Amino acid sequence: MKHNRADHLRAKIHDYAESVGNLLVEAFHYLALFAIGAMTVWAGTMAALEMFAKGTASIDDILLLFIYLELGAMVGIYFKTNHMPVRFLIYVAITALTRLMISDISHHNEPNMGVVYISGAILLLAFAVLVVRFASARFPSVKRATNKPNSVSAESHEGTEP
Repeated sequence: MKHNRADHLRAKIHDYAESVGNLLVEAFHYLALFAIGAMTVWAGTMAALEMFAKGTASIDDILLLFIYLELGAMVGIYFKTNHMPVRFLIYVAITALTRLMISDISHHNEPNMGVVYISGAILLLAFAVLVVRFASARFPSVKRATNKPNSVSAESHEGTEP
C-alpha cells in the first residue's frame, strides 16, 4: 500500500515539474520571439530611415530589406506554428549571397571567380530548397500523440514545413 502511495506522489511531482518546465520553455520561446521580432523591426526601420536620409536606395539596400522581411516572416511563422521553416533560412542565405555578389560586382566592376563560386552556392541553396520542399511533401512530419496536447514534448521542434 505504501508503495502505491509513493508511486502516486512521485507521479504527481513529475507532472508538476513537467508543467513548470513546459511553462518556462514556452515563456522563453515567447520572450525570445518578441525580442527577435522587435530587433528585426528596429533594424529594418533604421535601414529604411537611412535610405530616406540618403535620398536613394541601392539594390544592396533593397536586398537588405528583403532579408529583414524574411526574418520577420520566420518569426511570425514560428510564433504561430512552433515550427522553424528551414526553407526561410535558405531564402535568407540566397538573398544574402545575392546581395554579396551584387555588391562585389558593383564595387569592383570586374567579374572574377568569386562570382562563379557565389553563383554556385546560390544554385546549391536553390537545389536545397527543392529537396526540402520535396521531402516535406513526400514525408510530412507526424506529431506524437500524448495525453497532454500542450506539452513541449508533444511538439516537433525540427525544421519542418508548415
